[in-house]
Amino acid sequence: MQPQDDQTALPSRRDWTGWLFVLIAVAAVVAVLYASHSTDTEKRAVHRQPVAPPADIVPEVQPMVLAPVTEDDARTQNAEVALVTKGFVAARPFVYAGGGDAKARARDCLAAAMIYEAGDDAKGQQAVGQVVINRARHPAFPKSVCGVVFQGSERTTGCQFTFTCDGALSRRYSDAAWQRARNNADMMLAGGTYPPVGLATHYHTDWVRPYWSDSLEKIAIVDTHLFFRWPGYWGTPGAFRGAVSGSDGPVAKLAAISPLHAIALGLPVELAGVDANAAVGEARVVAGAGESAGRDTIYTQLDRKAAPESFVTTALRLCGDKPYCKFMGWTNPVLKPDSDAMSDTQRAAMTFSYLRDDKAGFEKALWNCSEYKRDDVRQCMKR
Repeated sequence: MQPQDDQTALPSRRDWTGWLFVLIAVAAVVAVLYASHSTDTEKRAVHRQPVAPPADIVPEVQPMVLAPVTEDDARTQNAEVALVTKGFVAARPFVYAGGGDAKARARDCLAAAMIYEAGDDAKGQQAVGQVVINRARHPAFPKSVCGVVFQGSERTTGCQFTFTCDGALSRRYSDAAWQRARNNADMMLAGGTYPPVGLATHYHTDWVRPYWSDSLEKIAIVDTHLFFRWPGYWGTPGAFRGAVSGSDGPVAKLAAISPLHAIALGLPVELAGVDANAAVGEARVVAGAGESAGRDTIYTQLDRKAAPESFVTTALRLCGDKPYCKFMGWTNPVLKPDSDAMSDTQRAAMTFSYLRDDKAGFEKALWNCSEYKRDDVRQCMKR
């Protein structure tokens, strides 16, 4: 008698094949659902990215105005501000578009910002240089290196970089220190970067509290300096794509330390490095009135023993940030006018004159060439 079939026997090969198809179908459905879910997630993530605002809307650049707090309180308050690391991105390399004198003038503007803001310190100078370049690429700031550095310098307070309006430029660093700063600036204009400060457009020391600091994101700390970026789109890489001018022009405030800026202004190359304080006696300022309001005239006695090139730095120092300034000096104290009225003899005895008129785009320095011979006759007063 044959045994009956065992109902607990293993499934046949045909049964296994059927189950395999079922499993494959289920896996395919799961894969499709997962892909769909991932796509939706990616779309939501993209949607959350900051969207570029209209081209004519840019954030307002606030001047460097400090809150009235003590240094200790400022340090405490600054330390309480959280460091934002999310979305930190290093700046792309920047290469200056121009060449020749324009690039050299941009280099000296950048070097001045570096050394007067950070001193003779390579790391600090590169951090400052990165912020300047970041600003030049950002639509909220001027589109040239010199324009960024000297933005707001026509004001006595509230400029963007304080050394341009607080009299710091009257100080002089050694030739070796100045050359080191210029070398660092050359490096930054040739593609060098300082990644630790990312896309920062603002910074300040930890012992002050600018009013703008609460509206920005603190993203880096370099020694005693804190670095900030704008929140939202204006702090993302997409905002830093502006074209930077490759034709930086001269800046009068740099004429005393940069021959290239002096030459471009029609001033003698010997001007650079001259001590302005050694060249002036008592000065009298006559302020303009009525229609001439704001058009100051400065009368002063000059030191006959001083180098004639120093008369220019004297004029620049006394005229300061005034958009219009007329400076006239005499080495002969007897013939220096005591009032606005000036005789022909007194006018003929004038040693040096300087006129600045920013509205007309005019700036000129002239010498009395019968008293001080000049190699360029265009620097001589007409008689």
